[in-house]
Amino acid sequence: MANVTLRNVRKVYQGGFEAIKGIDFEVGDGQFCVLVGPSGCGKSTLLRMVAGLETITSGEIDIGGRIVNTIEPADRDIAMVFQNYALYPHMSVYNNMAYGLRNRGMSEAEIKTRVEEAARILELGAMLQRKPRQLSGGQRQRVAMGRAIVRQPKVFLFDEPLSNLDAKLRIAMRVEIRKLQRRLNTTAIYVTHDQLEAMTLADILVVMNGGQVEQIGNPLDIYHKPATTFVASFIGAPPMNLMPLDGARSQLDGAGQIPGDAGLLGIRPEDLELAEGQPAGGLALDLTVEAIEHVGAETFVYGARRPSDTAVQTDANGTPTLAATANDVIVRVPGTTAPAIGAAIRVVAPRNRLHLFSADGRRRIAL
Repeated sequence: MANVTLRNVRKVYQGGFEAIKGIDFEVGDGQFCVLVGPSGCGKSTLLRMVAGLETITSGEIDIGGRIVNTIEPADRDIAMVFQNYALYPHMSVYNNMAYGLRNRGMSEAEIKTRVEEAARILELGAMLQRKPRQLSGGQRQRVAMGRAIVRQPKVFLFDEPLSNLDAKLRIAMRVEIRKLQRRLNTTAIYVTHDQLEAMTLADILVVMNGGQVEQIGNPLDIYHKPATTFVASFIGAPPMNLMPLDGARSQLDGAGQIPGDAGLLGIRPEDLELAEGQPAGGLALDLTVEAIEHVGAETFVYGARRPSDTAVQTDANGTPTLAATANDVIVRVPGTTAPAIGAAIRVVAPRNRLHLFSADGRRRIAL
């Protein structure tokens, strides 16, 4: 096991394209770090730099107290699991898992011990003599993980290992990977574009965009306090509702002004409720229902803003409330509660559930 530390790591390709723009973070011994972001944000490039498959333009990568910038991949004491499994089709499961150990000159007795232990952990014992073509996608992915486990590396690296699996199998394998990492207590760095996968797996979540880090932290902290509007809209399903603030800068609960540098307001779909009246000092939006999604225990209501949302509003006591303009708003309600399409509804949220950001979306502002 080992810490992994990145210090001002950059990657500039020929022609001047900067794929990685000076990234710093540390993964502690035995922690599970997930790099998440949209396609093209640089997360796989960064993982390949840790693995030694991409050269580093500048900065340092430290694995277990050793700077590995110029060390060959085979000598970094890491093991990598790829998206496409990368199994040898003519070899049995046993030989696929043993191949790397044989190349290192390990004795057959030790190889047998390691392969059988990995097979036991991954429930592959009955499949050791099968060829990859005789396995399901999930079984092939377990073989790929077994090949990494037998190495007993300091660090596991995963490059979108579940993206080729169907939705049900992805959920099952996600749970298995997390259980496996905890059992082995090995440091892991995992790349995915799936924010739900990232939230459920990570001890440390690194949200990337455009070759740089938008936010690093505990997944729930990031969800509840996103640092930018990119993080707010990328983390969470459905995403956070974002809308420009009404220029009136109304008071909340009759005390305290909205900060003058705030330009955008955010509210999670689950923090909006259907209501008849007007909350004192909270958010109130009048919407026309345009679409309904029933997903079992909950329902997503998609509403379009109605004109009354463009002015400062007050409750029955004359207390100003926060007004906002919005185009589409998503509201999450219980599965048995669903207004009709075309219905006029009012949704409200308390002040302590609102999020404020700068007008450019690059900065979170305390409310």
